[in-house]
This record gives sequence, C-alpha cells and structure tokens, in this order.
Amino acid sequence: MSRRSTALLLWLGAVPLACSGPHRSGERVPQLISTDQLTQWPAGVHLVDVRSDVFAYLKGHLPEAVYLNPETLRASDRGVPTQLLSARAYGELFSRLGLGFDEPVVIYSAGETRNIDATFLAWLLAGFGYPQVYVLNGGYYKWELEQRPIARRYPRVNAVGSTAQAFQPERAGLDEVRSSIASGNAVLVDARPPDQYAGEAGAQMRRGHIPGAINHYWQDDLTQVGFGQVWKSLADLRKSYEGQGITPERNIIVYCNSATEASHVHFTLRYLLGYPQVRIYVGSWTEWAEREELPIEAGKRVSR
Repeated sequence: MSRRSTALLLWLGAVPLACSGPHRSGERVPQLISTDQLTQWPAGVHLVDVRSDVFAYLKGHLPEAVYLNPETLRASDRGVPTQLLSARAYGELFSRLGLGFDEPVVIYSAGETRNIDATFLAWLLAGFGYPQVYVLNGGYYKWELEQRPIARRYPRVNAVGSTAQAFQPERAGLDEVRSSIASGNAVLVDARPPDQYAGEAGAQMRRGHIPGAINHYWQDDLTQVGFGQVWKSLADLRKSYEGQGITPERNIIVYCNSATEASHVHFTLRYLLGYPQVRIYVGSWTEWAEREELPIEAGKRVSR
C-alpha cells in the first residue's frame, strides 16, 4: 500500500463519514459522503461525474472530476435494452477512467433529480469489489449551491491496469423473480413512481407492476435540506421501509424500469441500513412488460 493510501485510510478513521447500518464482519460497502466531508479530504481521491448531460460537465464540474456518461454503462443484450455489459467491458472502461483499487472513488450526479446514476455506478464498482466507494450526498447541485470550487479544465488521468477481480454484482434474473412469485420466498420492491406502478403511466408495451410487488418510490428516500436533496436520516428510512413490510430478515429483489432507480433503493437498504439480502432485477420492467406470457397487476401501492 502506498504512503498516500495509508494517509487516506488514517483520515477515514479520523473523520466520520455518513453513518450506515450494520454490515457483515469485515465487509466494505459503498457509503455516503457529505459536501463538508469531501472538502476535508486529502489528495488522492478519484472523482467521477456521472451527470447525463456532458455539456453540463463542460460548463463546470468538481475540480479533477473525470466525466462518465451513465449510458455507456449499459447496452442491449439479446434485444432487451439497457442491460449490463460484460466484466471485460467494464474493466476496460474503469481502467480508462483511472479507477484503481488502492484509492477512494467518489461519485456524484446532478443531485436534485438524478442520484440514480451515482448509485448505479456505485453498485457496479461494488460488484467488482472496490473497497472505497462513496456517493456525494446532494450531488453537484448541492455542491454548486454552497458555492464550493468549480472547474472547467479536464483532469489529466492515466489509465490503470484493468481489474482482474471477478464481477459479482448483487443481481437477480428473470427466472428468480418468476420463482419468487410462485414461492413467496422474496419481497419484490418496485422503485418507480407511483403512477407507473399503478399502470397509469409508462413507456413500455404494458403498464402496471409485477404481481405482489410493493411500491417504494426511490425519491421518497430523500429530503430537502436548504436547496439540496439529501438522504433522510437512518431512523426515518428504517421506519419507512419497515412500515411497508420491507424488513432486514427478508430476501429482497428490487426493480424499476432499467435498474438505475432500483440501484438507489438498493443503496439505501443494502449499504445505509445494512440489509443483508438485497438484489436488483436488472431486466426490470423493461424486460418483464415485453414478455406477454408474464403476469402483471395494476392499481395503487400495496404493502405486505
């Protein structure tokens, strides 16, 4: 381990980051970091800007942040849109971004509406075993409103060796979701807006939700602080989920339209609240709705 990495680890122990729930012994999972905490961070942090509009990045970004368009993280697979890439493709991409395993990675998105891009990348990096991954609470929007430093120059980033780690994201497949409906051995959580869950809106061939799914809209985990949107307190988050029957001892599968919204709920449950069994159905409603032999339901949100 380098001297700089050792200094960073000492700093991490001295400055408490956003709190999270209990995790398995020795487990390193993504966390939140506040704007105040990030300004105290010593050198040696990789910042990744995942705002969907590259022109927003060109107009201004956090100093030394490298840009990654979130849509480069997905592609069609066997005709189904917005599916995961191969481990090799991700490894090459993360190498070009300079994301090594020995230094922290801080990800930020727009903040006021698009935390889901940051949590999706955090979920992917966790799937490769990156040990120090952080999501900026409030994102670029909060950082800018607080009049913190903004840059326009691009960082000088050198590629690193491609990751040799196995890619093991916490995901579930179509057959597992279908089996869970029949057996009742998992709680399905729909992270989409209530009108899409109810079947009143949506771009897919069919509208509604997977039978038995509980609707927990991902933005319900956020609250307004000043002009920025940040995660609610752990106590409020826990109360909200448990009030819907989404409890730590259950096997949980989260879905949305294309895995990004689901990644936000996964981040909250798995990384902040410490739920041990949370996976994302990557095909999500985009895959399910197109398969006409699969059952759907429509109507208002339900709890279990």
